[in-house]
Amino acid sequence: MTDAPSPWLQRWAHLLPPHATVLDVACGAGRHVRWLAAAGHRVTAIDRETDLLAPLQGIAETLAADLEGAPWPLPGRLFDLVLVTHYLWRPLVPALRAAVAPGGLLVVETFGLGQAALGRPRRPEFLLRPGELLDWLRAPDDDTGPWQVVAFEQGRQPARGEAPARELQRVVARRGGPSASAPDLLLPEGGAGPPNG
Repeated sequence: MTDAPSPWLQRWAHLLPPHATVLDVACGAGRHVRWLAAAGHRVTAIDRETDLLAPLQGIAETLAADLEGAPWPLPGRLFDLVLVTHYLWRPLVPALRAAVAPGGLLVVETFGLGQAALGRPRRPEFLLRPGELLDWLRAPDDDTGPWQVVAFEQGRQPARGEAPARELQRVVARRGGPSASAPDLLLPEGGAGPPNG
């Protein structure tokens, strides 16, 4: 796995306000934690593997937690960005939505069902059904809506360099719909801008 941050996150990071509060769920080795913290954001990193969290202390607030076998560890905490990459535990979806501050972003990128033919993960409970991320945001049965879907993609990403082909689904959504104070959705011509700092 590359240490570089997800191009999906890099593409949409300009939507964050300066010094945003960020929650990286199941952060793993912290590739996004490091990148976002270097951009001046205040990051909280959650993972169950304490050995992965240890090097992130001093960079981010770290929290060792079993996200699948224990209650949500941050009840009532709100973040400008809730980020989930390459992780899927459907019972967490209400907590993830509720952790996004009004006007904040939910950014998710993980594997779709077609991944089973390409490599791990292969078990259906860890793979998104077509359009499932959009279903998470349609008429949620809580008080977090409405949600503005800023961007959505699904399909096969071809192999690039050492990275194998993958079947991905990803979304960027803003809680509460469009905001007059939100940055422009489209970047200036020339591609990805620098992260906020």
